[in-house]
Amino acid sequence: MKAVVYHDIGDIRLENVPEPKIQDSNDAVVRLTSSAICGTDLHMVRGTMPGMEPGTILGHEGVGIVEDTGRNVRNFDVGDRVVIGSTIACGYCSYCRAGYFSQCDNANPNGPQAGTSFFGGPKATGSIDGLQAEMARVPFANVGMVKVPDSVTDEQALMMSDIFPTGYFGADLAHIHPGHTVSVFGCGPVGQFAIISALLMGAGRVLAVDCIESRLQKARENGAETINFEEEDAVDTIQDLTGGIGTDRAIDAVGIDAIHPHSPPAVAISERQQQLFEEELEDVAPELLSHREQAERWHPGDAPSQVLQWAVHSVAKGGTIAVIGVYPESMRFFPIGKAMMKNLTIRAGNCNHRKYIPMLMQIVSAGSVQPERIITQQQPIVSAIDAYRMFADKKAGWLKVELRP
Repeated sequence: MKAVVYHDIGDIRLENVPEPKIQDSNDAVVRLTSSAICGTDLHMVRGTMPGMEPGTILGHEGVGIVEDTGRNVRNFDVGDRVVIGSTIACGYCSYCRAGYFSQCDNANPNGPQAGTSFFGGPKATGSIDGLQAEMARVPFANVGMVKVPDSVTDEQALMMSDIFPTGYFGADLAHIHPGHTVSVFGCGPVGQFAIISALLMGAGRVLAVDCIESRLQKARENGAETINFEEEDAVDTIQDLTGGIGTDRAIDAVGIDAIHPHSPPAVAISERQQQLFEEELEDVAPELLSHREQAERWHPGDAPSQVLQWAVHSVAKGGTIAVIGVYPESMRFFPIGKAMMKNLTIRAGNCNHRKYIPMLMQIVSAGSVQPERIITQQQPIVSAIDAYRMFADKKAGWLKVELRP
């Protein structure tokens, strides 16, 4: 079968690999009909999430048809159409039972203290082969898969594999109450769903921050007021739009790939901050520095802590910041002093996908949200590598990859 395989930083290849087989009693094998490229996948390719093992199949978003099941997968039949949750969870440990599926004690082969396990990630997450392939093995399939009703298309279901649940998780982490003013940093796919989710939860206003006009336009279509940080200072504008108070809640949907302004008048960044950002990159992405040529080609962010700084400075006193943008474990830069002086609450984590997918499936099935509207490009699998480059160059906001040969 064909699959997108990681070899090194900047080196991914479309290759023929062996088809997966049932290994454990709770496994399923799914023939993927659709997969997608997510911003998190770029962390592997860029080296901003270290520890990738050569030979790992990439991807953690997929929809497909069940081909085979282990003897303990008793809620699915061969032929069922399913969406696969990005994070892997057993469903029976104390964390899963409490809804913290991303902190499952049993899914990560590295042990219960290792944290989240997900498809197509580095060794620390288990090195579980991912979903950008024609077929995939799904561990703990009785929990990790959700049936897709006939009223929901593949395109819609694909959004519920990761990006819609993650955006909703961000709004949930932020603890949004009706009437709250919310800032969302980053208007990529997850940011768009954070905007939609905040409004579903009753937010009175959503202020969306980005620098790509197509993304800002999509944010306006989704109901947000927009701020282009290349044209105006993000923090000053948020303060101005909120009467000098700031937002009640802030959602970081960017993570380590943040960039600082490069155009006047918003380029007012001190030489000291520039040096800080360079030190951050050296600290959080050491593998990246040994692959300078590839790093330039795959365009990593140049200001890892930029959004964290903006969020802390722009949220109101006593406010809450939800962090769903990806940061590696080595990230240690955070304006904790300012956050403490403002009595801020910081909530962060990896999405508990299985907690949200069934509920979001009902919302989409009822027609309340049309998640497929954020799709900007579709590519056949023979163009998967070009699709990665297009996504890395920000020429597409989210890419659905057709896996039919």
